[in-house]
Amino acid sequence: MEEREERREEYAYVLDYLTSGKSHSSRSEPLTQMIGEEKFTLLEATAKPGASMTIGERVYIGKDEREKILLIKSRITWDELTTAAKGDIDAIVLRIIQSNEKRFVDIFNSAGPLNIREHALELLPGIGKKHLEAILKAREQKKFESFADIASRIPQLQDPSRPIKERIIAELQGNERFYMFTKPYRKIPGRF
Repeated sequence: MEEREERREEYAYVLDYLTSGKSHSSRSEPLTQMIGEEKFTLLEATAKPGASMTIGERVYIGKDEREKILLIKSRITWDELTTAAKGDIDAIVLRIIQSNEKRFVDIFNSAGPLNIREHALELLPGIGKKHLEAILKAREQKKFESFADIASRIPQLQDPSRPIKERIIAELQGNERFYMFTKPYRKIPGRF
């Protein structure tokens, strides 16, 4: 039996940077809360001494030598994000989507049914049966090439990146039945 290695995030975007750590912590170390670029994993990390980061900055967090991150401390839940991180996450997720446009346009080109009654595209906020029908008909004629192409061919859907962003945020908050973009994470009580 072949073991599948789970791909880890290579890059993340800074959501919040706490120069002296959390106020309720006994250790004073520079912490950063980040969101992964590939799977939108919420992470908390220790910054290298002397490193400075700005909100929204893209930083390398892979296995090779890191310039600004000393240690990935843990994966965190939505509820563990700081208020500042929650305030900036919408804009940062939107930036990730827009800078990886082809990846997200491909969702509109390839998403299929979840079951007999539901289609994966209907998980995106604002996309109901009429939108779905228009998207499926348009992609059958010709695959979508960009968000602008989707918006021009599906007039009711002016900004296709917005429903994707809203869906990602909902998945990060948890309690969804299906997950399209993130991997659900629930801490097990009594474990770190």
